[in-house]
Order: sequence, then structure tokens, then C-alpha cells
Amino acid sequence: MAELVDAPDSKSGHFGGVGSIPSTPTKKMNILRSLYNWTLNKAGHKNASWFLSIISFTESSFFPIPPDILLIPMVLAKRSKAWIYALACTLSSVGGGIFGYIIGYFFYATLGILIVQTYGLSESFNSFEQYYNDYGILIILGAGFTPFPFKFITIASGVFKLNIIHFILVATFARGLRFYLIAFLLYFFGNPIKELIDKYFNLLASLFFILLLGSVIFIKFL
Repeated sequence: MAELVDAPDSKSGHFGGVGSIPSTPTKKMNILRSLYNWTLNKAGHKNASWFLSIISFTESSFFPIPPDILLIPMVLAKRSKAWIYALACTLSSVGGGIFGYIIGYFFYATLGILIVQTYGLSESFNSFEQYYNDYGILIILGAGFTPFPFKFITIASGVFKLNIIHFILVATFARGLRFYLIAFLLYFFGNPIKELIDKYFNLLASLFFILLLGSVIFIKFL
């Protein structure tokens, strides 16, 4: 079956549709592509690393957008800084994870529960304790490397009083593995990957959000 949405025109960069009928999903994808292109243009800015660090920090405790969305175009735009960007993501993400841990440990009844409720996961959080007590380290490892909502895990680590040293070590390994793997692939295979993203941007963006949504659904029915 032919796709309803065409690839972007090489000159205009706009998307065309059958009969030029606009659709809401297409508009959303255009917004994401605009963000992607904007990030490519801004990646060389002197404050780019700081902006990436802020997103990485907040994503580990309450912010919904993962830093990968910024990391990928920034490395593609300036591969010489791939390892610096990966380090910024790793350290900031772990720092944000520690902040999420503190929220769960000291402020779950006030601030933490609001964050969990925002994502519609408050009921799942209560039933999550037994799994966490049995597989806490493995859960952190999996959540740190996959699209799993990491903020849910960092807050849970504080609530269930996981050993803070173990938490930091495992979170650092998982997040570092994730971000440095992305940096490694983009550094050595940047041009083919960029062409792949440009060609299949809508499909890849949809796949990413499906994985993210699937992670949330998995928690809700755990």
C-alpha cells in the first residue's frame, strides 16, 4: 500500500500528501522535523552542551523529552564533539537521577506523587514495589539503556530506599552505555545514519514514540 505522506521535497523541505490533504499526524511530524533541523543548525553554538545537559538532567527526574532527540542531531552536525556530548548526557542524566532519587526518598508524598500522577502511573507505582525489591538493579540497568521512563525508576529508587551507591553505579553504567553507543555509531557511521534519518524520519520518530508508549503501558499492567 502506498504511503499517504510523501518524503520531503529536496528543495522546499515540505511534505506533500495525496490530494494535499493536511493531517494532524503529518503536522506533528513536521514539528519534530523542524526541531531536528533546528538542533542541527544550533549544534555548533557555544552553549549547545549546556542545553543538552539541562535536558538530560531534567529528563531523569520529571521532564518527558529524552535527550537522545537532541544528542543525535548534535553529534551528526558536529561529530568531533561526539564524546563530549555523550559525557555531558551521561553525567547530567545521572545527576538528574540522583535528584529523582532525593525526590522519592524525601518528598514523594508531596512532589514525587505529582510527577508520577502526571504520567498516569500512580496505581502501578504501588504494585511495583515487590518487583523492585526483587530486581531493583536489573530494572535500573534496563531502564537506563532503553526508552523506559527513567524518571519513574529514579523516584522509585528513593521511595524503596535502594542503596544510593548501587543506584549511582548502575545508573552511570546504563546511561553511559546508551549515550556512548549512540555517539560511537554516529561518529563512525554518521553520514549513512543521517541519510537514513532524513529518508525515514517519520517512520523512525513513530517507532521511537511507540517504544516509549509501550514502556508506559508495560508499567501500568505490570
